[in-house]
Amino acid sequence: MAEASPEKRSTRRFALRLPVAVKHEQIDPKEQAATSRDVSARGICFYVESAVEEGAPIEFTLTLPPEITLTESIRVQCKGRVVRVENSAADGKVGVAAVIDEYQFLPEA
Repeated sequence: MAEASPEKRSTRRFALRLPVAVKHEQIDPKEQAATSRDVSARGICFYVESAVEEGAPIEFTLTLPPEITLTESIRVQCKGRVVRVENSAADGKVGVAAVIDEYQFLPEA
């Protein structure tokens, strides 16, 4: 019997469906709307209309809800890179997993 692969995640993942504004050269120079599947302190997985290449740089903005922040909602702008692309969504969308390399909290709108 094969051994189970070891867990690679070092931070807790939250299964959250949040709106995400994604900016990527391969997608569009402007922002494209996406929806998150899950979020952690080091990464995110979201569904988007267009595929991007693994290793490509990516920027995205999301709003963390009070359930996560334990205060009010907080907008976060992130820069990172794509680590995995999944073309398996039933609705034709592409799953993109990205690592977060840097982030900043944005002032309230």
